[in-house]
Amino acid sequence: MKLKVLTPIFAESASKLVNVASKYESTILIKKDHWVVDAKSLLGLLALALQPGQIVELSMEDEEELVTVLTDLKLFEKVE
Repeated sequence: MKLKVLTPIFAESASKLVNVASKYESTILIKKDHWVVDAKSLLGLLALALQPGQIVELSMEDEEELVTVLTDLKLFEKVE
């Protein structure tokens, strides 16, 4: 599922994202261009240096619940 970044994903917001992702047992991957990182990895997320307006692809088994949480945190918005 494609998501648009709403806020820079740095220290605090990256930590929130890792904490949310860590609650799920399944593997959660975030893809930006040719980079693919585990959403449970703080260093991986920081390496992506996500900025507002960028589009990333999120993949996991049951995406809808996680996407709802991430949009509620105002980190991302769903792209159709």
